Amino acid sequence: MGRILCVGALTMDTIFRLEHLPDHSGKFIPLDAVEVAEGMAAAQAASIVRLGGEAALWASAGDDGIGDRLVAQISEAGVDTSRVRQVRGARSGFSSILMDRTGSTIIVPRYDPTITSAPEAALDLSGITAVMTDVRWPAAAKLALSAAKAAGIPAVLDADMAARDVLEDLVKEASHIVASESAAKLLTGAEVPEAAAWRLADEHGVFVAVTAGAHGCWWTENGDIRHTPAPKIEAIDTLAAGDVFHAGFAVGLTEGWPMERTIAFASAAAAIKCTRFGGRLGAPTRADVEAFLAR
Repeated sequence: MGRILCVGALTMDTIFRLEHLPDHSGKFIPLDAVEVAEGMAAAQAASIVRLGGEAALWASAGDDGIGDRLVAQISEAGVDTSRVRQVRGARSGFSSILMDRTGSTIIVPRYDPTITSAPEAALDLSGITAVMTDVRWPAAAKLALSAAKAAGIPAVLDADMAARDVLEDLVKEASHIVASESAAKLLTGAEVPEAAAWRLADEHGVFVAVTAGAHGCWWTENGDIRHTPAPKIEAIDTLAAGDVFHAGFAVGLTEGWPMERTIAFASAAAAIKCTRFGGRLGAPTRADVEAFLAR
């Protein structure tokens, strides 16, 4: 299968699970809490490993204690972190997340602008068989997508919500666009995911998938739009579910599976994650997903 390079966000998240989200000031005792290194690209990389693949991370952190812990945690997850850049004098990204029993969240992130400055070094794709980028480090994402296309390997864009000009710049570089419903609507103006997938595919001429949570995923194949329903589950934590979906998609893509199987696998992986608290720590193993699909 080879190694998948994930490019983008790396943050330290502190997640508190509460009975209800606060509607007033005060002190609230959580039902559970966890501190975890994630961010979109980092969560995708760690989830790829959980799903039986190999992953490397190209991300940016500070040279502070949080940055050291971020690199250590993602390395412990089995991800190659040799490309992670720790910017001198910068503060690593972090966020506080409040979550209720149904998985609804309040997220308060903090990012040092120097973290997303343009990369200084050239990108080495030796040993890389696919690139997957988020939208949180645009300069690196554009470089990586362009390099992947030039190398003839998949250039996958996780098109999540960002400034419209950032999204429009990055979709032009991708060989595969996997967009959230909200980002697809921003790019196309379409009110429903199916129409957004049509418009993105027509404009860019590449594979497109639009994910819509519990409503499933719309994706393109041979000029047609297909729909894969989302598995029925009781969600308790949707944090990082999209990242797990992208991880499953990347694994199926690089292993050469039919797209129907790839989307079904990614959807099942994301569904399982939603039943587990802890952000990307709830990502399933490949055996978990195969057993789920067998049922």
